[in-house]
Amino acid sequence: MIGYTLRRLGYGAVVMCLVTIFVFVIMRLVPGDAVSLQLQDTGVSKEAADALRAEFGLDDPVWVQLWEWLAGAVRGDLGASFYNKEPVIDLFLARVPVTVQLGLLAMLVGTALGLTVGIIAAVTRGSATDSALRVFAVAFLSVPNFVVALLLLTAFALWFAWSPPLVYAEPTEDFTSWAQQMAIPVFALGTGGMAAVARLTRSSMLESLGSDYIRTVRAKGVRERTVVLKHSLRNSTIAVLTLLGLELATVLGGTVIIERMFGLPGTGQLIYQAVLDRDYPVVVACTIFYAGLFVITIILIDLLYALVDPRIRTGKALS
Repeated sequence: MIGYTLRRLGYGAVVMCLVTIFVFVIMRLVPGDAVSLQLQDTGVSKEAADALRAEFGLDDPVWVQLWEWLAGAVRGDLGASFYNKEPVIDLFLARVPVTVQLGLLAMLVGTALGLTVGIIAAVTRGSATDSALRVFAVAFLSVPNFVVALLLLTAFALWFAWSPPLVYAEPTEDFTSWAQQMAIPVFALGTGGMAAVARLTRSSMLESLGSDYIRTVRAKGVRERTVVLKHSLRNSTIAVLTLLGLELATVLGGTVIIERMFGLPGTGQLIYQAVLDRDYPVVVACTIFYAGLFVITIILIDLLYALVDPRIRTGKALS
């Protein structure tokens, strides 16, 4: 397990380096820069614009800028924003909790509902309930999360004359207001994962419930609830874990639009504005956060395989 974990960490480090280099280079290939956007229509002379570029280090070759940024990042210095001159690390850390709350809650809600729907559909295979739940899953899998959010906002406004608070409140300050503002974004972000988990859980459990060892367990007189939840569900979990790693990317990508829609002050809204402003240090920092969170989740899922399936701990799957 130690060697397996170290190898996965090594792969993750390589991915992080490649993502950093790609984002750093690609942002500088986009037409225009922060100086051009800041000084447009201001009548500032070319000499003043060049001086500002030199201050930001934008007049150096890209590889020189990359090297200087990496050297600072190793020391914990991610640079300063081109716009408000604040340290990027301070801007970033102030917004991370909101995105983490949104993403984790969306994953938890989506996974819990998906597993529940998948189990019920598998147990009631061929019934009207099974058909209805499959239609339900396909519908949510087909509709983008921001469309689900808009539909929910419209429905609550028309039917209940209610809309979430416009000003974000921390859960420690006003839990009720926080819960009201997070409810629709969390559910909207979790619907895609919920539908995918439900479909995969159903198919995996149907395969498991029809296997020889399940028939043996039933022949021993084990209760059906224990057969489904302990024996069948556990053996169907590995496929679901694999899907959860992929769904995290969808959730992280969705936070950019959802946070913008609901005015949530998270990293999604921060990176959205930074891309528009060509604020390179902020974009790179946020991208590394998203990539790092995804890589760490994939590594944790790989390690969970060994806990769920003993064959991975003792076999050659770790090599």
